[in-house]
Amino acid sequence: MKVLVTGAQGKVGRAVTSGLVEAGHQVTASDVGRGVFERPLPGEPAYQQADLTEAGQAFAIVHGHDAVVHAAAIPDPTHNPPHVVFQNNLMATFNVLEAAVRFDVPRFVNLSSETVPGFFFPERPFLPQYAPVDEEHPIHPQDPYALSKFFGEKLCDAAVERSDIRCISIRPSHVQYEGNYERNLGPQVRDPSVLSPNLWSYIDAYDLADAIRLAAESDLPGHEVFYIASPDNSCGKDFAELLRTYYGDKIELRDLTRPDASGISSEKAKRLLGWKPTRSWRDYLDQNGKALAR
Repeated sequence: MKVLVTGAQGKVGRAVTSGLVEAGHQVTASDVGRGVFERPLPGEPAYQQADLTEAGQAFAIVHGHDAVVHAAAIPDPTHNPPHVVFQNNLMATFNVLEAAVRFDVPRFVNLSSETVPGFFFPERPFLPQYAPVDEEHPIHPQDPYALSKFFGEKLCDAAVERSDIRCISIRPSHVQYEGNYERNLGPQVRDPSVLSPNLWSYIDAYDLADAIRLAAESDLPGHEVFYIASPDNSCGKDFAELLRTYYGDKIELRDLTRPDASGISSEKAKRLLGWKPTRSWRDYLDQNGKALAR
């Protein structure tokens, strides 16, 4: 397929671009950074600079593709004013999806977020109702990032109502790669009391890229939403014990697929996409949370 990847210079975009190229797809990478006029390296995808908040640029880069992977976004609400985060993320998604609908692109993969339920950046904090969290969990976002991602999912709902496009929204957990495992997960490996709103969950960038590729290749109808998280937690500990120790009875414990389960369930993605994660923090860190020699 001819696949457009937006946000291709980001952590997720780089991984999924490489994965799609390796799978034999013809990829166009796009981001807000300027391209470099050099002889392309073997297998290097074409690159197009675009500001997707401007509709004309979005239409220009979407045209001619068989699938769109929309990963472009301001990735959190903590480094920009709220209105900048919301406007950028929502309008970029609207413009790219609108272009995909008008050009009859068959498949749209929308990178949403684990923050959509709302308990990650709230002004009035609250906890998940139950764990592992799945796609049926109630949604109460407060911050501009989670709101923009939730509204992006709603745009996908509307798109499948008014066209033949098929949409998949991916909610990745905290994305890790070789360069940040120690920084982000090392403290939790050493000390489970270092809490995070996603209940010790994470996802390897390359396992995430596999899920996104499967979504781009999928023929699932309508709009489906999938959490993508590694099956194990970032402490390597018994999840039921972790939940009981640090949250008491404030979060309902539901069935686990393994003792050291993640706080986010990806069973739906395994079932409907055939996704099979193969990587763990143990491939990158020792039992003290320090990076392994590579």
